[in-house]
Amino acid sequence: MDRSSLLRELETYQAATPQEETMRLQLIRFVTTHEQCFSRNLQLGHITASAWVLDLDGNHVLLTHHRKLNRWLQLGGHTEGEARLVDSALRETREESGLLEVKAVREEIFDLDIHTIPARGPEPEHLHYDVRFLLQASRQAPLLVSSESKNLAWVKLDEVQRLNPAESMMRMVRKARERPSGPSGTPK
Repeated sequence: MDRSSLLRELETYQAATPQEETMRLQLIRFVTTHEQCFSRNLQLGHITASAWVLDLDGNHVLLTHHRKLNRWLQLGGHTEGEARLVDSALRETREESGLLEVKAVREEIFDLDIHTIPARGPEPEHLHYDVRFLLQASRQAPLLVSSESKNLAWVKLDEVQRLNPAESMMRMVRKARERPSGPSGTPK
């Protein structure tokens, strides 16, 4: 994966809140400082790719009840050598949900977050520098719960807070509601 293209995207990305802007600057510093920023072997942290998957109407988001973290979250995870982070987000979505027909609404960054992952076994506590993308799929498509999840569910945007009130989740809900959309939920 190419650090220079990610840095270009981060430089032009418009953060939605002061907190997200702080994370954007931290991400730029992290990517600039660590040549191996995409590698899971970088124990202090690494870049991850997540997906905020909306249904075709843009009213529901697909969430996973994460097995290890025991929380409802967006789909996503580690990069596996894809050329672009959006491709990592698409792969993670397919692997974690069984969805075959999922597409990027936009290939640009949708959201940024930096969060701590607790130590587990030989893996020390570390940071995920999460780059998130807006994807879309049909709510009628069959889902397949992977070994990484306890469950999957299409959740109305209004009900996300009940499952996970974290500010990073609420920020994505607000962004999903604010974006202009056409009849299929794609940007006008």
